[in-house]
Amino acid sequence: MVFSTTIFLFAFLPAVIVCYYMQRLLFQKRPGNAVLLFFSYIFYLYGAAGFLLILLVSTFADYLLGLLIERNPRHRRMWLSLSVFLNLGLLVYFKYANFFVEEINAVVGHFGFSPIEWQHVILPIGISFFTFQKLSYIIDVYRRKSRALENVFDFALYVAMFPQLIAGPIVRFSFIRDQLRGRSESSDMFYRGIMRFCWGLAKKVMIASSCGAIADVIFVLDPRLLDTKFAWLGAIAYTLQIYFDFSAYSDMAIGLGMLFGFKLPENFKRPYSALSITEFWRRWHISLSSWFRDYLYIPLGGNREGMVKTCINMAVVFILCGLWHGANWTFLLWGLYHGLFLILERLIGLRDIPGEKYRFVRRATTLLIVIVGWVFFRSEDISQAIQYLGVMFTASDLPLSYELSLALNYRNILFMMTALTVFFMPGDFSGISYLTGKKGPTMLLAGALMILLLLPYCAALIVGGSSSPFIYYRF
Repeated sequence: MVFSTTIFLFAFLPAVIVCYYMQRLLFQKRPGNAVLLFFSYIFYLYGAAGFLLILLVSTFADYLLGLLIERNPRHRRMWLSLSVFLNLGLLVYFKYANFFVEEINAVVGHFGFSPIEWQHVILPIGISFFTFQKLSYIIDVYRRKSRALENVFDFALYVAMFPQLIAGPIVRFSFIRDQLRGRSESSDMFYRGIMRFCWGLAKKVMIASSCGAIADVIFVLDPRLLDTKFAWLGAIAYTLQIYFDFSAYSDMAIGLGMLFGFKLPENFKRPYSALSITEFWRRWHISLSSWFRDYLYIPLGGNREGMVKTCINMAVVFILCGLWHGANWTFLLWGLYHGLFLILERLIGLRDIPGEKYRFVRRATTLLIVIVGWVFFRSEDISQAIQYLGVMFTASDLPLSYELSLALNYRNILFMMTALTVFFMPGDFSGISYLTGKKGPTMLLAGALMILLLLPYCAALIVGGSSSPFIYYRF
């Protein structure tokens, strides 16, 4: 189920809110975990009915393994290994089996052998996110940083809570443990949750979808109809689309969590304001980058064993980060691309330049590197990426194609121009924090207008078919 659909906005979400607060009213001492868990499985069932059993079985397996690690310390390493094997085994099978078979068939076909007969495997939505959440739980219990949960339903809610089940943020167990066992809701938190959700909905439906409409047309254009200005327009449009699309989902997830008393971690901090690629990854998809840092980079040795080992560790992390995003050589190349720039910054000391020195040049350079990287991420294959980048950096001038002229309508242009302001705003500015953090009648009026005007407008766009699924749903 997608947040930006009429069935979610006008049926599912109102039903969850009513049932949750009825339960809280009747049983005030109990958090409404049972209600949220029930609706979370309904949420997943709606979009991935065939995979609900996998989610249930793997959740129960990790619940048992967490208890075994804590209660049977002699064999805790074995239980940890079993959990890692089960979780990564499922992830590798569903996410990469098709890719591996296709690559093997391409090789054996080249030598004249018969291809492997294979039935295409469908990817369960959200598997990359809930797999990493379960692994963080098991590893933290193994490291004795957290106690294992006794209540299976609390653990199941941690894994499957619908606001962040499909596309994050990836929530550490230590971050949310106390909230699972007891939390308090308030009218102020509910109001800020509604505001945050509406803010994310507007970013998705109005801005991300408009930028995506332009980027989608340009990236599928016949290369003979693509010139330098259109190629740059497509790359910038996709750069804006993926940020507003993914940050919108995180805003909506955080807002939904607040409706039920949860405080979920922030996932973005104005990444296009970064002065280096190192800083970009401290601001972009924070829950994923910090997960790789704490559960892979540091255990590999981090930066404690010399520069050569540090660079190797960074390369390993970003190759796997690229592959985490999908089974395609383009994602591997995108991860390696970012890893190489991170290594370069460490080697020549760019990451240590004082904050204000050469600020404009550093910010522009970082943004250029990121935009070029998104071309690899968006392209269907490496050949398209290289061809596209060749057009971007080779001067050419062609007339506007008919398909692109349709996409460049007034609404899409207006919202993309609005989105472009993100390239120039201060790195510490947050529109939603400003709206919800300030008190007084002016801010209350702004919030009311946002809910009363933006929400109906977004709903109208959704009904009119102007919205699309979130990009990160397929990861």
